[in-house]
Amino acid sequence: MAGWKIELTVPDFPKCIICVAPHTSNWDFILGKLAYAAVGRHAGFLMKEAWFFFPLGLIFKAIGGIPVPKKRGGVSLVDYVTARFNASQRMAVAITPEGTRSRVTRWHTGFLHIAENARVPIVLGVLDFGHKIIRLTDTFTPTGNDEADMRAIKDYYRGVEGKHPEKFTVDD
Repeated sequence: MAGWKIELTVPDFPKCIICVAPHTSNWDFILGKLAYAAVGRHAGFLMKEAWFFFPLGLIFKAIGGIPVPKKRGGVSLVDYVTARFNASQRMAVAITPEGTRSRVTRWHTGFLHIAENARVPIVLGVLDFGHKIIRLTDTFTPTGNDEADMRAIKDYYRGVEGKHPEKFTVDD
């Protein structure tokens, strides 16, 4: 796959969240989606609602896209995705905890809450442009301590290089 290597040792869980980092380019989505499909697996993904315009929205939904509105009224995103997990026999969702392709020190914790509420494992997905490796070899189980959990997850991604390294940090 264009010189990329896929390392995959996690089981094909019926339900899981795939925590994907770093997220510094739209290429992350393309490479991740292609790599996961290449090993015979399917994962949905969260994406800004603004991208779901016609006809692109039809394509994104067909390949597993879940639109995330900028302003949500009523049900929280965590509750919405948890309900989708609970109503599904099989569901994998890729989530970028950075929530943006820009450099951020504060990562979103929603995926931790979804995993806890839906009782699904978190697969740690790595897109390492420096070594041209896509790695899905480890899982993480939230402890309920968001700060400690996020520190452990960020430490896992330490040393990984995004397509645009200046846009990725695991520092607080």
